[in-house]
Amino acid sequence: MTALLDRPATDAPPGPSRAPHPFRVELLRGLAPWAGLALFLTLAWALIAKSATWQGSWSETTVALRMAGVMLGGPLALAAGCWQGARERRRRTDELRASTARGPLAQFMTAALPLALWVLAVYAATVGAALLACAPYASPGGLAPTVFLSTGAVLVACTLTGHVVGARLPWRLTAPVLAVAAFGTFGLSMNASGVAGLLGPIPEYAPDFELLAWWHPLLTAGWFLSLASTAVLAHAACRRWSALITLAAAATTALVLSGTGDTMTHRDPRAGQQVCTTTTTPQICVNATRAALLPEVTKALSGLTDRLKGVGNLPARFEDLPRRSHADEAELPTLTPYGWTVVRGKIADHDRYAWEAAMQMVEADCANPQAPGRVEIADRAVVRYLAPTDPQDSMREHRFESARAADDQAELRRLTAEQKAYDHLRTMSTADRRAWLTRYFAPADRCARTESEVPAL
Repeated sequence: MTALLDRPATDAPPGPSRAPHPFRVELLRGLAPWAGLALFLTLAWALIAKSATWQGSWSETTVALRMAGVMLGGPLALAAGCWQGARERRRRTDELRASTARGPLAQFMTAALPLALWVLAVYAATVGAALLACAPYASPGGLAPTVFLSTGAVLVACTLTGHVVGARLPWRLTAPVLAVAAFGTFGLSMNASGVAGLLGPIPEYAPDFELLAWWHPLLTAGWFLSLASTAVLAHAACRRWSALITLAAAATTALVLSGTGDTMTHRDPRAGQQVCTTTTTPQICVNATRAALLPEVTKALSGLTDRLKGVGNLPARFEDLPRRSHADEAELPTLTPYGWTVVRGKIADHDRYAWEAAMQMVEADCANPQAPGRVEIADRAVVRYLAPTDPQDSMREHRFESARAADDQAELRRLTAEQKAYDHLRTMSTADRRAWLTRYFAPADRCARTESEVPAL
């Protein structure tokens, strides 16, 4: 009998299972994961399609991430939040939810925060992936991580605001209309000047030569989150007057932002510095903001510098500064915008880049260019010798054919003279050619050269 009483009750019915928390259900099911996937695909498509224009520059990567996040992610977050906010009205369960023990604000946050967290997590993952993709090609320095906080805050604010709008206007067309309106509003704010531009999600500045103050993105984040919090509290708080607190915070932040003006940026100290080679003549210098490109630029100009070995009176350097070249300098061909001359740390067309460098060195940028016939012929022969390119040769052949077809004797004489000068320069002995080029580069003021100052070919 005692043994029977001590036997464990194995046939007892199990206790009731505990239901998962609604927040966890919203986080793992429903619209939030799908909205996160949609945002990821949208941002990935936008960034991959334009990867050649940002991969290799921290500033361009920052701009691309902010543009994609605000212009594409912002409207999508608004639409997703709006659709989520109208869910109870669509299902006609709003009265049932109102009868539960949780207050309106708790119910709102349980439904809206999972979506906001998914949006923020996806954007953070996208930022991390883009920065890793940029790192192998970009020059050190110039990255301000706080910049991405403002875009993340904008996405969260859009999600919460969209949820409020969806709860208040539960029509099926509200979400797409809101997304289109947000896209237009964000676009206008980016091109606006004055206070409207300062209060926008992406302030206007020159990312190649300026750095955004570290505190400015934090103010932008506070501005948008305060506005969203005001809308949420006015919609769902039991004490709706509490929305006045966040409204006051938004107004204060807006006043501070509108007064930032010139203080929101400072000049990148690297923009006024150069890194140079020490093994070439002329030296090759690139802006310190693009220091990682110096080996590639040196390689692209190697043919030109090899042909100038032993030549005197050359410019001291190719410079790459945001100013006019000095008398002893030649301007380096532009390396921006990315995606044209430079793609992922490589110069796309070495021959064309070298030809542009020869043009910058030979044909000075003069306000009133004076180019007598023999001077112009000599200039073109020197450029062609220093940086021969197939496209230029093809263009020259096309000009010959066009001149013959039109029986343009003056053009034929000019083209023949150019060809004769180039052939003479090319077939000179190395010593004679170096001596001729030394005399050619002798005039200090290249804008005032006369025919007597240019050696004959």
